[in-house]
Amino acid sequence: MFYCRNEELRKLNKRYDAGNFECIVIYGRRRVGKTTIINEFCKGKPTVFFSALLEGTAKDNLKTLSRAIYTYNQPDATDAPEYNSFDSALNEITRLAENERIVFVIDEYPYLAKSYPSISSRIQHLIDHTWKDSKLFLILCGSSMSFMENQVLGYQSPLYGRRTGQFKIEPLTYKETAVFNPELDNVTNAFVYGVTGGIPHYINKLNVQGDFDNALLENFFDRSAYLFEEPANLLKQELREPAVYNSVITAIAEGASHMNEISTKTGIETGPCSKYLSVLINLGILKKETPMTEKPGKKTIYSIADPFFRFWYRFVPNNMTPIASGRMEKIYDKAVKACLNDYMGLIFEKMCSDYLLYYADELGFQIVDIGQWWGTDSVEKKQVQIDLVGSTDNKNEYLIGSCKFRNEAIGVDEFELLKKYAAVFGKGKTYHYYIFSKGGFTEGLKALEKKGEVKLIALEDMY
Repeated sequence: MFYCRNEELRKLNKRYDAGNFECIVIYGRRRVGKTTIINEFCKGKPTVFFSALLEGTAKDNLKTLSRAIYTYNQPDATDAPEYNSFDSALNEITRLAENERIVFVIDEYPYLAKSYPSISSRIQHLIDHTWKDSKLFLILCGSSMSFMENQVLGYQSPLYGRRTGQFKIEPLTYKETAVFNPELDNVTNAFVYGVTGGIPHYINKLNVQGDFDNALLENFFDRSAYLFEEPANLLKQELREPAVYNSVITAIAEGASHMNEISTKTGIETGPCSKYLSVLINLGILKKETPMTEKPGKKTIYSIADPFFRFWYRFVPNNMTPIASGRMEKIYDKAVKACLNDYMGLIFEKMCSDYLLYYADELGFQIVDIGQWWGTDSVEKKQVQIDLVGSTDNKNEYLIGSCKFRNEAIGVDEFELLKKYAAVFGKGKTYHYYIFSKGGFTEGLKALEKKGEVKLIALEDMY
């Protein structure tokens, strides 16, 4: 089934129907569904689909491209002759596009560029001198976001200015994730989002069929399961030193958040450590955060951005012995299930942030940016943290939000604490208070909402 990417598909088809030359760049993290979108788009259209090889040489990739072209010309062929050069193969693409609308897909373009570095210059020359006047619909697709942004879309790339459109494919939102399992209740769908991060491939692999706990046991806590090996496989595919990157992610998962802490915990000097962190940020695995309204500095922290990695590194390494001995089912309730609400804390904050941005036009004020804020209460001499701070187009007006993924109803005390934290954030400002809750709200807090003092949003209201 094809879910949730209809807008991208509509835009691609609109461009295709126009009949003009197109050079479309499609990129995003691995497993996010790029190839699925392309395959859906290509249905019923004349297509040469070439997927470059991860460890392939230039000769290997030329052979694969030759096969893709020959299969287009001879669909029933079992053996394909090899072109003597990439120029010859691409000239055949030129010939095909002279008289018909043809889609030419180069999937995993960074792999091809690695094996044949001059490919971007070759394609740039063809676009400038031949393809721009043809009916060719060229798609360049890649999972290495840094490569696609710098070496394809970037100013110094030979292809700079040649693309006619670009699509950065993001993970699905929590609402889109729920489309895969409409039969599940909202809490379970929130957990599915919290574990998969809205990656379609992982949602399908998790395959929740009523029993979420059983799905976790079968797919994360079993050494033969696909998702059990996935983080290690991804690091091996993307990086030259997977063991070093694994140690960096592990350090952050275990509580290190500042550069010096991560450097100390991993034994990597701060210079190289900074480079490793940047690579993981570019891959979308980590993120770098600074309190809202403040500039990067001593308060900057690093955390795991990808929910799938966050879940895996939170629960799998610590339970490796019972997993290996087949005893995970016996300790699951205590080791995993009892901790899920706590784990969902940061995930729920992201869900609430997405909710506010989705319904931004209905808030009565315009949100410009949204994120966390943390700082020191100078009166009580302690650190405070606000789950959500939304800046508006009025520099003295802010949204202040609390997000609680707990079973119990949230009461007036949470609202009072939120107001106290807002005073630490800044005095003399206008605040709009929002409280999100999995477990609902007490009657006392609901009474304050009726007076207009706070806006309450339960989990079921978010779907």
